[in-house]
Amino acid sequence: MSALLSSTPKTATRIEASADAVLSVAHLTMRFGGLTAVNDLSFEARTGEITALIGPNGAGKTTVFNCITGFYKPTEGMLRLVQPDGTVHLLERLPNFAVNRTARVARTFQNIRLFPGMTVLENLLVAQHNPLMRASGLTIGGLLGLPGYRAAERAAIEKAKGWLERIDLLGRADEPAGALPYGAQRRLEIARAMCTDPVLLCLDEPAAGLNPRESQELNDLLRLIRDRHSTSVLLIEHDMSVVMQISDHVVVLDYGVKIADGTPDAVRADPRVIAAYLGVEDEEVEAVEAEVGIAHPEAGR
Repeated sequence: MSALLSSTPKTATRIEASADAVLSVAHLTMRFGGLTAVNDLSFEARTGEITALIGPNGAGKTTVFNCITGFYKPTEGMLRLVQPDGTVHLLERLPNFAVNRTARVARTFQNIRLFPGMTVLENLLVAQHNPLMRASGLTIGGLLGLPGYRAAERAAIEKAKGWLERIDLLGRADEPAGALPYGAQRRLEIARAMCTDPVLLCLDEPAAGLNPRESQELNDLLRLIRDRHSTSVLLIEHDMSVVMQISDHVVVLDYGVKIADGTPDAVRADPRVIAAYLGVEDEEVEAVEAEVGIAHPEAGR
């Protein structure tokens, strides 16, 4: 990928990327004063795939998410998102609200951020606020109950009910969201993000705190999103069973630097990844490889 900084002229928007890449991150660097949290990171998330961003605590994963979703403006680098119709957005140049509204990037957070006092259904209707406001003519149509607004409201409710059916919560649509079990709240939060019709769904540790049954339900939901909707998934996750079961592509960070990028099987066998997760020095990698049973072609010759 060519090195293009966010300060480059607007005409320089071309970047080497795969034809099937929905998101191309090129030479991303994020500094906080003298601390470099992410250093010269490049990777792609491909259309119709689940891409996992993993690494030890403090590796810079959430900082990358915050740059992609508009919470931070990167110090350097380019974040290029391509929509299905070919429209290209440079996320680092968009106002933070436009990353979702215009570029159609949605995210969830490590801590659940539902509206606990609202009903389960209302939480999904809130996600459709923008189209409802447009249909209401900025409230007038809603107050008068004009046909255009009523049609938009019916469509929003049907979309919400569709997602509640997919996550097996339709029977609890009128209950407060805060009364749901933890795993159900996680699924509801993902469904709320999907109600914004994203092309890229960013999930920050969606399996955190889930039991094995809830993790399997999460896996099924993410596969459904990948296979039946025009949405690519980028997730941060520490649960390696989830990562290895559902990911098509894995990127590994350590101290803000990419150390591996490939299929789950290739990444799992990478000695640098093993060393990073076990906290060993480089010279101990061979011992770690032997301990976990990774053989090299030279072995046994």
